[in-house]
Amino acid sequence: MTFVRTKLAIEKMNAGEVLAVLLRGEEPRRNVPRAVRDHGHVIVGETELGEGLYRLLIEVRGR
Repeated sequence: MTFVRTKLAIEKMNAGEVLAVLLRGEEPRRNVPRAVRDHGHVIVGETELGEGLYRLLIEVRGR
């Protein structure tokens, strides 16, 4: 479900914009970055915020 929300947000953005996504738990942390890359976007940062929470920065690329 996290990737679906991420994908919907990306679809509203222009190429070059950066989206910050909060991820909770190991499964989204593994799966969302992979799916984002598979769709042609770039992960520009990932920060562990503690207690199983991560911030992912995604640069939107042209679709």
